[in-house]
Amino acid sequence: MTDASVDPAMKSTDEHTLTLKVEGLCCTECSVAVEQTLSRRAGVESVKILSAAEKVEVRYDERKVDPTELAGSIAALGYKVRPAELFPARSAAEPRGFSGEAIRFGFVALVAVIALLEIGGEYLGWLDAAKERIPLPVLLATIAIGGFPIFRRAVLGALNRQINVDTMMSVGILSAAAIGQYTSSMLIVFFMGIAHFLEEFTTGKSRKAIQELIRLAPKTARIKLDGREVEVAVEALKPGDIVAIRPGEQIPADGTVVHGTSSVNQSSITGESMPVDKQTGDPVFAATFNVAGYLEVRVTRVGADTTFGKIVKLVEEAEAVKAPVQKFADRFTTYFLPTAIGIAVLTYLFSGQLTYAIAVLVAACPCAVGLATPLSVIASVGSGAKRGLLIKGGLYLETLARVDCVVMDKTGTVTFGKPQVTDVVSLNGLGNTELLKYAAALEKRSEHPIASAILARAALQEIAVPEPERFEYLVGQGLRGVVANKAVLLGNAKFLADQGIPLTPQAEASAETLGRDGKSALFLAIDGVAEGVIAVADVIRDEVPAAIEALKNMGVRRLILLTGDNERVAAAIANRLGIDEYRASLMPQDKIAIVRDLQRAGHRVAMIGDGVNDAPAIAQADVGIAMGVVGSDVALEAAHVALMRDDWSQVPAALGMGRRTYRVIRQNIVLGIAWDVVTMGLASIGVLTPVMAAATEALPDVLVSFNSARLLKAPQDKRPANERGGHSMV
Repeated sequence: MTDASVDPAMKSTDEHTLTLKVEGLCCTECSVAVEQTLSRRAGVESVKILSAAEKVEVRYDERKVDPTELAGSIAALGYKVRPAELFPARSAAEPRGFSGEAIRFGFVALVAVIALLEIGGEYLGWLDAAKERIPLPVLLATIAIGGFPIFRRAVLGALNRQINVDTMMSVGILSAAAIGQYTSSMLIVFFMGIAHFLEEFTTGKSRKAIQELIRLAPKTARIKLDGREVEVAVEALKPGDIVAIRPGEQIPADGTVVHGTSSVNQSSITGESMPVDKQTGDPVFAATFNVAGYLEVRVTRVGADTTFGKIVKLVEEAEAVKAPVQKFADRFTTYFLPTAIGIAVLTYLFSGQLTYAIAVLVAACPCAVGLATPLSVIASVGSGAKRGLLIKGGLYLETLARVDCVVMDKTGTVTFGKPQVTDVVSLNGLGNTELLKYAAALEKRSEHPIASAILARAALQEIAVPEPERFEYLVGQGLRGVVANKAVLLGNAKFLADQGIPLTPQAEASAETLGRDGKSALFLAIDGVAEGVIAVADVIRDEVPAAIEALKNMGVRRLILLTGDNERVAAAIANRLGIDEYRASLMPQDKIAIVRDLQRAGHRVAMIGDGVNDAPAIAQADVGIAMGVVGSDVALEAAHVALMRDDWSQVPAALGMGRRTYRVIRQNIVLGIAWDVVTMGLASIGVLTPVMAAATEALPDVLVSFNSARLLKAPQDKRPANERGGHSMV
């Protein structure tokens, strides 16, 4: 029974947005019908159809239209409407129980099987030919009972001034009955029922990506109250609550660790295979799992506002961002049915055979073409989301498939964005450990970024760093002090020269070599003698060279490095990456101009940056890819493609996903159109009877669905785990 009522829960936090769950919204034709019906209403500003999630989002002017009327308009098309939930208590993948629809189809199937056995028996000579073995009242009852949903949707479509597939089927069923072919009419109803079941089954399978994400949503949480733990539903959580998470339990909301240490499996958010260590002050995310250790977390975001909630919503909305190929499918569906009616009329006029015309109507179904794009998009976007790769819709999947130029920021994108010690060179035989000990002792009192790099290297090598007895920071020059009763200097060549300490040819040669590699050389002098060189640089991520090579192998014609650093550093980094083009000493506006120039030259440009800092260039590009956006709302919203972790291997994976998806979509569309042309052609010359046409109705939908489902399984990354991220000390 259709429920057109709306309660306040249907309204989102935005009072001008209504989100509804529409059961049975399974194909492009359904989506077009709902969209056209709502768009005709005064006060409706926009309509977003999320058929894979069976949802409709309507932006409206509440002064001109009541939300109850909007729900009623959808219900009038024959759909069941109810409030939408981001994380429904029961997944759409779960069976909905034994319904009247199942009883109805069971009755039709019983009669149809008897009829088919009789027809087969007559064909094989086992039974004498008979005009009607099944009583006519039973056949008429079967047609009426089984065909009721089809007739109902056809009438509702007509009342809303729409011609739909059910209109065609109704004409075919009733026409066959009108000329006395009652058995054929009943069998058409039967095969249409099978087609409807298979269509729901296959679209349900292709919605697997969304359903699997929803199943990851946490259900309960334990709140700390007055020194005790109280279990509540996740919906009851609010920011500021303290929740307790034991080993093996799911983290119920985004928050910050306030007590305890543990390892957390964040694969549901970032796609990382290895758990991440968490301690006081670290962020944690909903739908991740506490592997070991006890944690207490202060809740910061709940439900739809969590990072996981945003990911689910982005996946649901992916098909709403339509690619040109999807718009083609929509136009095909819109014009196909009137064309099919015209072909049926011409068939009757030229052949004089009404059964031929009926067969053409029964064979005409654009569902496979309509399903070609949304099923593929949802399969790809859902598969990517499970690996921490978010692609915001079919438009960007198609654009990724056509990218021929990749522009990348340097600092924080191909590099870590902070200096690290890369080389320690001894000039007079003093060990590297001793050199780092004296340098780190001076840097203990410094707040310069280089100080963090040297101290981190000393900690990595477990060097005991003494306190300096005296310390002086000379701005723009270096550090001076006393460590273990020795006079120590740390700075560039000019600083040592100003202090009267000469550099040997070996020291100058080392500095020159390091400089050519884009590294900054710091000289360490002890008691007036230059003892060593410590090189510091922004280190390239380990996986970047392999990812760059993969992009080249995929046919990306141009790769360009952009950086605000000087020419020497840019050249060194580009050389190490195997990139021929780079632009140095850039301001943010320069990056935008470069992207625009490339676009004017005819390139499809992908811009890769580290989130907010590169937002203007990312927005300008045909596809903007932001890295490491986990927990960052701004970057998550700004990018067309969001990488939840800083892993460059996901960049060629994204381009590959776009290409695979676009290829599958084209295969689906060609299959759907070819099937319609062939079956309608065969029907028009009498090769396919109305019953045979009905029997083939669901096959293209099944083939399209199975073809799209291939995208749910991403290609496996066969690289060793230690090559998928991180860095190495050079």
